[in-house]
Amino acid sequence: MRITRTVAGRSRRTLVMATTGLTATALLLTGCGDSDSDSEGADANGKITLTVADFGQFGYKEAGLFEKYHELHPNITVKENVSADEKVYYPKFLQQLNTGSGLADVHGIEVGRAKELVDTKADAFADLSKVVDPGEWVTWKALQATTDQGKVIGAGTDIGPMSICYRRDLFEKAGLPTDRTEVAAKFAGGWEDYLKLGEEYKKKAPKGTYFMDSASAMYNGVVSSNEEQYYAKDGKAIYKESAGVKAGWNLAAEAADKKLTQGLAQFTDEWGAALRKGTIASVACPAWMAARISTDAGDAFKGKWDIARTPGQTAANWGGSFLAVPAKGKHVKEAGELVKWLTAPEQQAAVFAAAGLFPSNKGAYLLPEVKTAKLEYFNNAPIGEIYAEEAQVIPAAVLGPKDGVIKDTISTQINNMEQRGTSPEDAWDAATEAIDKVIG
Repeated sequence: MRITRTVAGRSRRTLVMATTGLTATALLLTGCGDSDSDSEGADANGKITLTVADFGQFGYKEAGLFEKYHELHPNITVKENVSADEKVYYPKFLQQLNTGSGLADVHGIEVGRAKELVDTKADAFADLSKVVDPGEWVTWKALQATTDQGKVIGAGTDIGPMSICYRRDLFEKAGLPTDRTEVAAKFAGGWEDYLKLGEEYKKKAPKGTYFMDSASAMYNGVVSSNEEQYYAKDGKAIYKESAGVKAGWNLAAEAADKKLTQGLAQFTDEWGAALRKGTIASVACPAWMAARISTDAGDAFKGKWDIARTPGQTAANWGGSFLAVPAKGKHVKEAGELVKWLTAPEQQAAVFAAAGLFPSNKGAYLLPEVKTAKLEYFNNAPIGEIYAEEAQVIPAAVLGPKDGVIKDTISTQINNMEQRGTSPEDAWDAATEAIDKVIG
């Protein structure tokens, strides 16, 4: 099975990182003592099985966390049911919530779905504020899964602080700086400067290469740096008037018009092939993207990639997930304790080390597995430092119930500008028409 998770242009894959391994002792620190198990659903020996339903890759298998939890709690076995495609997983999950049947004990929630569930299905979830401390997460992450009344329907797992991943060797051949600090300085003024760097690259670009993979990826980076994106705080859809959407759209149209992109929709087979061939010089790069790049680009480009801080002075986040406990689950108490353990600093650090998914728990940033983490594949880029600093200053974005749909639709039309030569005006009209049919 192809291990990916995709929603709103997002996909992640495994990456073994150059960090120190998490020891069994460290894992034990947050798992002291067995929980008292409810008798319902237990077998004759008092043993129960907790099911975790998620999509793509949450990193628990790679980090061996379910096996470790069983060692700490011999009466509990954890089984993971993984869906390859979040777009298939989510409608099924909604149906299960509506009927109260077929639910797992723990469910993964993509950030693009969080607001819809907070607004319309909060009663269907256990209140995790009674189990976990939302203050442990970066502030904006905690707000994403919290109702106005303070109920927490999901505990934060990973996040996607932004950066730019770039090919040092291609930059050098094009006469551009290669040091990550110098590269970041070139677009310190914002994404407009990033495009200017693209124009410099194009002048001396090695034959058959392109400055960026996709204008829609850059668009997501631009929009993600804004507090208001597709919805206002009062819940009104404002994507047609949003300053962030307008800026992202105009920059994407400019990138397409100036042929600065290869015009490849991210995570497609063609995109992966381009990474393997080495034709892409830079990628808008949330933390989880590095894993996908290294997997698709392969050993031939190890050490030739690097990571620079995100363009501009405003940090941005793209992606992230939560773990939730359905109120009608068979083992609500035990499921809550499992979620608390999985999202604790030590376990989030273990997932980061094993699968490259950056923690939302601030305590993990102080652990050596994160704090001193470097990516050998990316020229030993100090990703623990880069992403931890970024994560803590990201603005608290306003989420809306159809964020994912809006983002996907706009991204599709940006791809049409790149691949089919659709005019920005026609592409925008097509995007707004399609979105309005969905959101009313």
